[in-house]
Amino acid sequence: MIRSLIPLAALVAAPLAAQEAVRDATAAQMPALTALYRALHANPELAFQEKRSAKLMADAARKAGFTVTEGVGQTGVVAVMKNGPGPTLLIRTDMDGLPVAEATGLPFASKARATTAEGNETAVMHACGHDTHMAGWVGTLNNLARMKDRWSGTLIMIAQPAEERGLGAKAMLDDGLYTRFPKPDVALAFHDSASLPAGTIGVRPGFALATVDSVDLTVRGVGGHGAYPSGTRDPVVLGAKIVMALQTLVSRENDPQSPAVVTVGSFRAGTSHNVIGDEATLLITVRSYEEKTRKLLLDGIARIARGEAIASGVPEDRMPVMTVRPNSTPATFNTDPLTGRIRSVFETRFGKARVADVPAAMVGEDFSRYYLADKAGVQSLLFWVGGVPQAKWDAAQAAGASLPSLHSPAWAPDAETVFATAAEAMTAAALDVLKKG
Repeated sequence: MIRSLIPLAALVAAPLAAQEAVRDATAAQMPALTALYRALHANPELAFQEKRSAKLMADAARKAGFTVTEGVGQTGVVAVMKNGPGPTLLIRTDMDGLPVAEATGLPFASKARATTAEGNETAVMHACGHDTHMAGWVGTLNNLARMKDRWSGTLIMIAQPAEERGLGAKAMLDDGLYTRFPKPDVALAFHDSASLPAGTIGVRPGFALATVDSVDLTVRGVGGHGAYPSGTRDPVVLGAKIVMALQTLVSRENDPQSPAVVTVGSFRAGTSHNVIGDEATLLITVRSYEEKTRKLLLDGIARIARGEAIASGVPEDRMPVMTVRPNSTPATFNTDPLTGRIRSVFETRFGKARVADVPAAMVGEDFSRYYLADKAGVQSLLFWVGGVPQAKWDAAQAAGASLPSLHSPAWAPDAETVFATAAEAMTAAALDVLKKG
């Protein structure tokens, strides 16, 4: 029998020392990362307007030794570091804020204003926590640049625009992300969570986030005087019938074991008390995981709208018009064995108590496109990092009270805990994916 020449204590100490090195490297960056986070939080930018944010990301990556390309997919940043043979790992952050007026009361709260793509002036806020994502991303790239002796392969750090509009990942892929730059074997991202206490990591294998389709349905009728409805085909009444009939898609047509949502978020019609108009417009969000469910819902909306129009006597040339907007986002799917492997990394590093199972959610994310762009070759994982300050979490749990959600004007995470945890977790995951040998 061949006995190891390495003492048992040394074998145990080696991984502990590695953990401490990552933790210490992250801790050393905290003053700079906190300053960066606050600057980002105070100066949010809307989708495809992230010029200042993109420059900060590009400058940080260039300073760390990455080869940086700016303007990918309009305002996206791609930073590449080649460090010998091995797999190619992509790590993404998103950059855009939301058209929300901040109500957190933070001393560095956003007072920014901007003009939306539709031409509307609005306040802007990082109400979804993308500022914590960017700070964690910078912390990760700095850690990995300083630990090149511990990994081998190619690292691609991307800062993506327009996640909130569901268009940024597609824009970067259409601009050659997988052809102009090395194509990844693994793609990783994290998102802050308003449903977990600060510093808790949430992991979900398989479907994690939903396919999201935005549907515009124009209901066309025959207008006329409000005093003579018999001479019209009222699009308001027809629209109301369609809204009610749509409820049966989920309750009566969909398999209850396959999650689905059909929500009419807007119903616009008419201009006056005494005029029956020609049209009504319904804005509908449709959410699902599986493609067969998505098809059932979209086909069902078209069928119900046409059927109700026929039943209401609407002429053939005035049938409803349905449009599915191009910003639809596919479902986010966390692949195995990567998800289980990285979860084990997190449990070893942070302890099992800080790693939680989280349910799949019906919100959307365009991170899925990086996996779907080359489904046969890219493993992917999006994990969560809790952001609810511990004291607020404990108080809410005791009182059974609700807390601000993502996209709320009151969302104020324990940001330092979020991006410190994220940088440490992402660095550990990257070192595992890119470990030598």
